Amino acid sequence: MSGDLGRVLVVDDDAAIRRSLERGLRLGGFTVDLADGGRPALAVCRRTPPDAIVLDISMPDLSGIDVCRTLRGEHNDVPVLMLSALDETADRIAGLQAGGDDYLVKPFALQELVLRLQALLRRRPPKDTDTVRVGGLLLDPAARRVMLDGNPVELTRREFELLHVLARNAGLVLSRDQLLDRVWGYDFEVRTDAVDTFVSYLRRKLETSGRSRIIHTVRGVGFVLRDDSGDSGR
Repeated sequence: MSGDLGRVLVVDDDAAIRRSLERGLRLGGFTVDLADGGRPALAVCRRTPPDAIVLDISMPDLSGIDVCRTLRGEHNDVPVLMLSALDETADRIAGLQAGGDDYLVKPFALQELVLRLQALLRRRPPKDTDTVRVGGLLLDPAARRVMLDGNPVELTRREFELLHVLARNAGLVLSRDQLLDRVWGYDFEVRTDAVDTFVSYLRRKLETSGRSRIIHTVRGVGFVLRDDSGDSGR
C-alpha cells in the first residue's frame, strides 16, 4: 500500500465534500487522491491504481454506478465504498449490483467512513488456496478461476468469495449471518438482502441451460451448496 493505511481515491463533484474527506482521511492515516467526476476517476484508476475508492453515486458526468460497472467490466477489483443521499434498500441493492463493496448514506460521521475503509482494506484473499471441487464445480482460489462442467464461469470478486465459502463448506447449511461474517467481514447495512442478492447473482451464472440447482435455500436458516448432478468431493 502507498500510505500507512493505503491509498484512497475520493470521487465527488462537490469540492467542499472532497476537501473535507481529504482532510479527515489524511488525519486517519490514508494517502488521498482526488477526482471531481466519474471520468477523471477512471483515468486516475488506470494511471495510479488506488487501494480503495470512496465514490459518490450522483455525479453529472458519469454516475458512481456507471463508474463501478466500468471498473468491474475491466476486471478491476479495487474495494469501492459508495456514498449517497439515497437511503432506500433498492438504492443500496443497486450499488451492490454494480459491484460496490459498501454503501454509506449521507450525512455520515467521518469516523464511520474511516472504520469502514479500514475494514475493506483489512480484507485478504482466502488463506486456503487449495482447489475445491464439488461435483461438476471446480474453484481455483489462487487463480480465482471457476469451472462448471468443464466450462469457465466469470464471477466478480464478491461472487467468487461467496461461492468459495459455500464450496469449502459443501453439504453444510450456513446462515446468512455466518455468510456475512465470512464474506463481508464486517457489519454491512444491507444485511440479509446482501446475501440473498449475491446468491441470486450466482444462481443466474451457475444454473443455466436447465442445469440442476447447486445453491439450495434452507427456509428460515440459510443456504447450502450441494451438486446433485454428480458426486461431490474436494
